[in-house]
Amino acid sequence: MARPREFDETAAVEKAMHAFWAHGYEATSTQDLCEATGLGRSSVYNTFTSKRALFRRSLAHYTGTQLGKRQAILDGPGTAAERIAAVLDSAIEDDVEERRRGCLVVNTLAELGLPDDEVGDALREDTDRNLVMFTECVREGVLDGSLQDGLDPADVAEFLLSTTSGLRVMARRGTARARMHAVADLALKAITR
Repeated sequence: MARPREFDETAAVEKAMHAFWAHGYEATSTQDLCEATGLGRSSVYNTFTSKRALFRRSLAHYTGTQLGKRQAILDGPGTAAERIAAVLDSAIEDDVEERRRGCLVVNTLAELGLPDDEVGDALREDTDRNLVMFTECVREGVLDGSLQDGLDPADVAEFLLSTTSGLRVMARRGTARARMHAVADLALKAITR
């Protein structure tokens, strides 16, 4: 009979996520994952089957958390322009708090591209869900008068996702917070009244 697991699988995924986030997929070794999670090599493989499978779980954990935060901001109070400003501000401040690691999704896209596997599917799904959230907010902004008339919501959603991704890259390269806020302000000026 198999021994029951004596560790919190969700906590192990969270710790592995931080290792992948700090070092990237390729540079994170199995030994790094063992040290990060506190698990032995056999426990890592028995539970998650492979480094790639653990990475997929880590990426899913990250995207679920980040999408939830973004959705809460976009569903929050204020005009659409105010909520978009809050998302941009959150992208900047989160990176400062996270020791300028950037965004795990953006980092993964830069490192691996869009692989033709479950990791690629997760990256596409994250992009699609972000675009849906931004598109809806832009529609609301045109209606509430905080965003310019005549904007194509899908185009602006792509612009906003590109801007947030760019801010995350700026943070990773060590750009000053004030410069990042200046970029966010320029993005807002491009779409607000």
